[in-house]
Amino acid sequence: MPVSLSLVAAALFLPGCAALDRGPVGNQNVPQPAKAVELDRYLGRWYEYGRYEAGFQKGCEAVTAEYARLPDGAVSVLNSCRKDAVDGKLSTAKGKAKIVEGSGGAKLKVSFFGPFYGDYWVLDHAEDYSWSIVGEPSGRYLWMLTRTPKPSEPTAALLKARVQELGYDWSLVRMTKH
Repeated sequence: MPVSLSLVAAALFLPGCAALDRGPVGNQNVPQPAKAVELDRYLGRWYEYGRYEAGFQKGCEAVTAEYARLPDGAVSVLNSCRKDAVDGKLSTAKGKAKIVEGSGGAKLKVSFFGPFYGDYWVLDHAEDYSWSIVGEPSGRYLWMLTRTPKPSEPTAALLKARVQELGYDWSLVRMTKH
């Protein structure tokens, strides 16, 4: 994989890589996570429903994230996207996350670049872990994740309403194709 493409792939879903693309601030006052996260229930495959567009994710479709517990208690992260189309070339990035102490499992530090970690905050999630809203303190990054490639209309409406209630500018959201 060429170096530039590896950087893009490695940065997929990494809010801490603001230097790669500092998009507009979509939330001037990012709230603290709404509730604790039970890690074992959060693990598994997620489909990106929508996001704030960032340069490191430009043109990504069919985006997924896989989380699994590692023997040392950390979490493995495998992000994937299809470039420019749902059947486009697959690009993946492997990383590692650790839970921030005292956050109730709702704040993680994620790394794709060795010692450099970015914030990953689960701002809210369904009681049954069928959807989650992820952000970070700068308000420049936002992801809506679901357990299915296309959520039901009621879930889609709930996600939009909840994102707006959390203070995010919905006009900056880019829906992901699956």
